[in-house]
Amino acid sequence: MHTGPLDTAERPFVLIWELTQACGLACDHCRADAQPRRHPDELSTAEGKALLEEAAEFGDGQLVVLSGGDPLVRDDVPELIDHGDDLGLRMTITPSGTGSLTAERIEAMADAGLKRMAVSLDGASADAHDSFRGEDGSFEETIRAVEDARAVGLPVQVNTTVCRRTVGELPAIRDLLTEIGAVMWSVFFLVPVGRGRILEPVDPQRADAVMEWLADVSESEPFGVKTTEAPQYRRVAMQRRADADGEDDGAAGPGSGIERRTGIVAGDGFAFVSHTGEVFPSGFLPEAAGNVRERPVTEIYRESPLFRSLRDRDQLTGKCGACPYRHVCGGSRSRAFAHTGNPLASDPLCPFVPAGYDGPLPWEGDERERLSADR
Repeated sequence: MHTGPLDTAERPFVLIWELTQACGLACDHCRADAQPRRHPDELSTAEGKALLEEAAEFGDGQLVVLSGGDPLVRDDVPELIDHGDDLGLRMTITPSGTGSLTAERIEAMADAGLKRMAVSLDGASADAHDSFRGEDGSFEETIRAVEDARAVGLPVQVNTTVCRRTVGELPAIRDLLTEIGAVMWSVFFLVPVGRGRILEPVDPQRADAVMEWLADVSESEPFGVKTTEAPQYRRVAMQRRADADGEDDGAAGPGSGIERRTGIVAGDGFAFVSHTGEVFPSGFLPEAAGNVRERPVTEIYRESPLFRSLRDRDQLTGKCGACPYRHVCGGSRSRAFAHTGNPLASDPLCPFVPAGYDGPLPWEGDERERLSADR
């Protein structure tokens, strides 16, 4: 098990493998534009095992997430989990909340060595969740699956999408997580890719307010809290600590006593292998750096120009490039790419403007004027 400081130039914190894009749901935010049928060129079981063997070369205890679509559309999931577990990988999965997630399959995955299962809850009631997921009964199936996982001792993480449509559900979802015994809440701030392009994100000021609230939740609830595609959560938490300690903003810069561990962003601590073997910095940043059928995933992650550029925070442009928090935040590279086509551009979800910065801002002029008036 890897326990020392993580060198994200050498290994990702998390490697996600999208086993398939096939899924029975039609979620409004789906990154994958999931389809009802499997793609004929998916990585085979043998190719998948070879990928896991390559992933083990990153180092002992490498975290691997089996994702989709709905990964349980495939029948070889327990076999893949067992192989990864034998290699010393920490195998986890994010199945869809459908009838495919039976108690028998959950038990089989746990027996094969699965370390954690992540389910999605985008509403605290059947009406809210099922409407967002595009399938009646999804909420009930998800809650039932959580109970089945707990019955076999399998820890459960809950993933929630934050956008204008779902943000009002967050307090009730928080309460539900305590009730069902979740160990982690992963809160994903919408990136407009796939079907998610039709949804409206929260505005930057609201995003910061939600992250301040999440920081409170992390201190008061029994489960952990982390964000996905929202590394500014680290900046918000650092500013809160500075305020609590009676320090000014400068205290959060280099040389301060505040935690300096680099945040995980696309390509820097994070890698994604598609169902056909293409390697992306993130599932939300669809710019391929290579294919595992042609080069080992370790080589692509460590050596490709795209991944190397994303790990150099001094290459960031705009206000992200000028930000004193860039080495602990870095902004969502996926969101920057979705909005500008440049993964090194500024993250438009973040309202923070570095002192003295007078360059362009990634939002409309009236928002810039309002921010300037507030400062």
